[in-house]
Amino acid sequence: MTRSRRARVAFAMHRDLREHLLDDELLHRLRAVADIEAGQALHDFSTPGAVACLGRAEILVTGWGCPPLTADVLALAPQLRAVVHAAGSVKHHITPACWERGLSISSAASANAVPVAEYTVAVIILANKRVFPLAAEYRAAGTSTNLSARYPSLGNYRKRIGIVGASAIGRRVLALLRAYAFDLVVSDPYLAASEAGELGAELVDLDELVATSDVVSLHAPALPETRHLINARRLSMMRPGTTLINTARGDLVDTAALTAAVQGGHLYAVLDVTTPEPLPFDSPLRGHPHVVLTPHVAGSLGTELLRMGELAVSEVERLIAGVPPRHAVLQHMLGRTA
Repeated sequence: MTRSRRARVAFAMHRDLREHLLDDELLHRLRAVADIEAGQALHDFSTPGAVACLGRAEILVTGWGCPPLTADVLALAPQLRAVVHAAGSVKHHITPACWERGLSISSAASANAVPVAEYTVAVIILANKRVFPLAAEYRAAGTSTNLSARYPSLGNYRKRIGIVGASAIGRRVLALLRAYAFDLVVSDPYLAASEAGELGAELVDLDELVATSDVVSLHAPALPETRHLINARRLSMMRPGTTLINTARGDLVDTAALTAAVQGGHLYAVLDVTTPEPLPFDSPLRGHPHVVLTPHVAGSLGTELLRMGELAVSEVERLIAGVPPRHAVLQHMLGRTA
């Protein structure tokens, strides 16, 4: 995208998101290589101001809340050459028209993977120590005794951790877990055994993973074939005391089947995503001592948004220098990614 004049960059996302993605340092970097459209980020492409902005934009930096880039929208943006997504999945706004146009698409999914992986490792460690039920018990009773007798499997040493999905997040979780004395296994239909070995894990099929792991952590995309990947049959295969962690998508788990398994005292669960989301107030999973519910906090929030903004700025710098994006999204990848 090398040219004699400066490229023009516009933003399309939730109205107040840009200020959290870009601090003064990142804005300075961006202004050093491009002209930035003034005003708020676009969140409605139908207004006169948005139409004028699209007509000038060569690079569109998108984020959560970006409307779909349909053929009609792209017709308003004749100079647009690239979309740099300062978030994870592009499926909500990148349409077939974008590929037909030949736009360069990139995503900050790898940056968003960092806090999700950190959250996952943290809750694995805490879950194996039974911190969540013990903290509630200690708070209520004021004491907690004879822990080893009551929780003979308490602890992290030599536990088997099963990672479902060698996604960007799943791979980062495996990388972080290699520092611990864990037995790591992974299940992914697109992963070769040799590649799993390079990740520090053994490749196994999903049934073996759920039947033999102390923790099952989900990092697969939400696709038609992964809906209810963790169903009643696979939940029944899990050993008593297994912890299921879901930071991926709620639809990967059959909520009714999980509710029955938890109520039966069979399983523990840490759920950052659910279906529906949020769960109804009368859901038995709410308040159950074996369940920790968090409000979709594993992904980038607060200062972590700057990491995605920094990646997006780096991609814009590369594009303007005529270098391909480092984190390109290709059309054939969408069938197996989030």
